[in-house]
Amino acid sequence: MIVMKFGGTSVESAEAIQRVTGIVKSRLDRRPIVVVSAMGKTTNRLLKIADLAISGQRDEALRELISLRDFHLRESGMERTVDEHFQELSELVKGLAVLGELTPRSIDAISSFGERLSSLIVTNYFQHHGLSAVHIDSRKVIVTDHRHTQAIPLLEQSYAKLSAAIPPLAKQQVVVMGGFIASTENGVTTTLGRGGSDFTASIVGAGIGAEEIQIWTDVDGMLTADPTVIPGAHRVKVISFTEAAELAYFGAKVLHPATVMPAIDRNIPVMILNSRRPQVEGTRIQSATVPSTNVVKSIACKGKVMVLNIRSTRMFMAHGFMRRIFEVFDRNQTSVDMVATSEVSVSLTIDQPERVEAIVAELRGFAEVAVDENQAIICIVGENIRHTPGVAARVFNALGGINVRMLSQGASALNLGFVVAGADLAAAVQALHTEFFTDLDPAVFDA
Repeated sequence: MIVMKFGGTSVESAEAIQRVTGIVKSRLDRRPIVVVSAMGKTTNRLLKIADLAISGQRDEALRELISLRDFHLRESGMERTVDEHFQELSELVKGLAVLGELTPRSIDAISSFGERLSSLIVTNYFQHHGLSAVHIDSRKVIVTDHRHTQAIPLLEQSYAKLSAAIPPLAKQQVVVMGGFIASTENGVTTTLGRGGSDFTASIVGAGIGAEEIQIWTDVDGMLTADPTVIPGAHRVKVISFTEAAELAYFGAKVLHPATVMPAIDRNIPVMILNSRRPQVEGTRIQSATVPSTNVVKSIACKGKVMVLNIRSTRMFMAHGFMRRIFEVFDRNQTSVDMVATSEVSVSLTIDQPERVEAIVAELRGFAEVAVDENQAIICIVGENIRHTPGVAARVFNALGGINVRMLSQGASALNLGFVVAGADLAAAVQALHTEFFTDLDPAVFDA
C-alpha cells in the first residue's frame, strides 16, 4: 500500500481532479490510499466568511457562502451533497453572526468543510471514471487531543483505528480521505493546523505500514532554494529525513514540518511529486544519510520574522534568566525559531505576530525588550556541514556587504542559520545559491 496526498492546487477544479484520477489509475497495483486537501483556496474563503459573520457583516458572509457553494457545485455536479454541507455551513455562519465570537472550536468546525467536501467530490469523480473507490471520514480514524486549530494526534489510538479500517478496504478499492481534519475521543471535530493534510498522510502511512508516502503538489520536488525568492533553483533528487525536517522547519513550504515525524518513526520514505508534471521523478526523502560532493543540500528562508532583543543587567551572573524568558513564551503558546545568547541578553526570532504584544508586556516585567520587525531567517542545510571546515567563512564572503543580525548553528550541526533584514532576503539567497550550487553532484541534484 502507498499513501498519495494531493494538495489544494492538485484538486482545485474538475480538470485538476481529472489529472489526479489518471495519476491514481497508473498506481493501482500499489493499492493507493488517497488523502486530499480542500479545493484551491477553500479554507481561506471559509475563514473569511467566519470573520465577516462575527464582525456584523452577516449578509456579506452569506453572499460569500453562496459563491463558495456555486464553485463546488460547478466543479463537482454533486448537487445533493454540496447542498447538504452548505446548509449545515449556513446554520453555523448564522450562529456565529448572532454570537459575534469565533472560538477555536468554531474555527475547526467551519474550516473542516473544505476537506469534508473535497474528499467526497474526489471519491465521486473516481467512481464515475472507472475506479472502484470508497470514502472514509478522517474524523472516524484519526483521534486528537482537545487543542483546537492545532490538535495533537493521539497516535497509538489513531494507528489502531487506521490499521483496522483501511487495509481490508484497500484490497479491492481506492480509499479516499480528507486531510487536515480529525476528532477528539468524544467525536468533536478538530484540525491539525494549516498544512496539516501532509501530516494526515504521514499518520495514515504510519498507521497502515505503507511502503511509501507520496506528497503531490505543484512543484517538481524539494529545490535548492525557494523558487518564489530566486529563479533557477535545482531539484534535489534525494535527501535525508533530518535534512528535510530542518528545511521544512525553516520555511521550505513544500513540506509541512510535522509531516516527517510519523514517517521517521516507521522508516517510511516520503516522495515529493508534481501533479502537473507526473513524469518528473520528484524528491525522495529517506532515513539514510545521502552522500553528496556538495556541502549544502538546500537553502531555506522565512520572511516576515520578528527579532526580540531581551536584556537585563539585573540578571547579570544570576541563574534563571533563560527560564523566565521561555516560561513567557510557553504561557503564550509561541514557538521560537532561533536563539542567540550572552550573560545578560538574549536575541530570538518568532513568526507569530498575534501574540507579540502580550509577550513583550510580560518580558518587560523583568527585562528591557526591543522588537525588530520585517526580518528574515536564512538557513543552509546539509549533512556535510558538520564535517566541512570553513562553511561559515564561505557564507560571510558570499554575503559581502549584507549585514547579518544573528547567527546560529543547530546542535545537530547540519544547519547554519542567520537573520538579515527582510529587504536583503532575495539578494542574500541568490549570493549563497551561487556560492554553493555552481557545481552540482549529479547523483543528488537535477541541473
